[in-house]
Amino acid sequence: MAGVRPVIRGVGRYLPERIVPNSAFEHLDTSDEWIRTRTGILERRFAADGQLTSELAVNAARDALDDAGVEPGDIDLILLATSTPDRTFPSTAVTVQRELGITQGFAFDVQAVCAGFVYALANANALLRAGDARRALVIGAETFSRILDMRDRSTCILFGDGAGAVILENRPADGTNRDRGILATDTRSDGRYQHLLYVDGGVSSTQTAGFIRMDGKEVFRHAVNKLETSTRDCLTKAGLSTKDVDFLVPHQANLRIINKTAEKLGIPSDRVVATVRHHGNTSAASIPLALHAAVSAGSILPGNILVTNAIGGGLAWGSVVIRW
Repeated sequence: MAGVRPVIRGVGRYLPERIVPNSAFEHLDTSDEWIRTRTGILERRFAADGQLTSELAVNAARDALDDAGVEPGDIDLILLATSTPDRTFPSTAVTVQRELGITQGFAFDVQAVCAGFVYALANANALLRAGDARRALVIGAETFSRILDMRDRSTCILFGDGAGAVILENRPADGTNRDRGILATDTRSDGRYQHLLYVDGGVSSTQTAGFIRMDGKEVFRHAVNKLETSTRDCLTKAGLSTKDVDFLVPHQANLRIINKTAEKLGIPSDRVVATVRHHGNTSAASIPLALHAAVSAGSILPGNILVTNAIGGGLAWGSVVIRW
């Protein structure tokens, strides 16, 4: 059916200045070689003291607005995917709205941990297609360094801080998979597995922020299987298959997860965008950061089919198929 589809018009990113190399964790009975071999990570960024998630998000948003040639006043929807908000409330999205000088439309946070950006894209797609907004700013921003237990080698080496953003805009569409824009979304969760990846604090439980806790082996197993299934199902919704995929732009959790998922999908390594080595796992920020890197390098061309996928605490996971 003809109508509209949200198309990505611009991409942006922001990484904090502080670079934290693998050598910073050697006091934990680990090494640069150990971390590289098991995760693919060479370094990550940590926010400066006092630097808030909203500041990272605003910088990425401004970069995306510049790339799109769009003014802040043209945005009528802001979705901010984050698990590390500035405050319990209000949402960090409204802080971004204020800092950008936007006084119309609406803004809210999306909390699905590492799957947050996929969830945010799916929600923005639905709201735009329903006519509730015309142009959306979708951001993934995290300061995971604030919830890392620096004594826990299994988690503190993995995560970093950063932000990425895209501008989505409704464009006329024929209603086929030849359209540009978001062709299909797939979002899922299963609360039975929340004990595998969680933070041991919270407003109503401990009145503290808490620290990340993870069963790495089990998360790896679930990640590969669930991401493969979600990706295949999302492509089927779009009337496509893995053979049609020009680029996989996955959540940058761990290079082993990225490579194993791509292998199971039959997607060659030269069609997989992997940036985890330079910023670690930035949770909801990792997909837009990877997308920005690929677009900036000139790898992604008009008409290319992209698939993004991610899994995080919840467990929550999903995929999005996009024609560039």
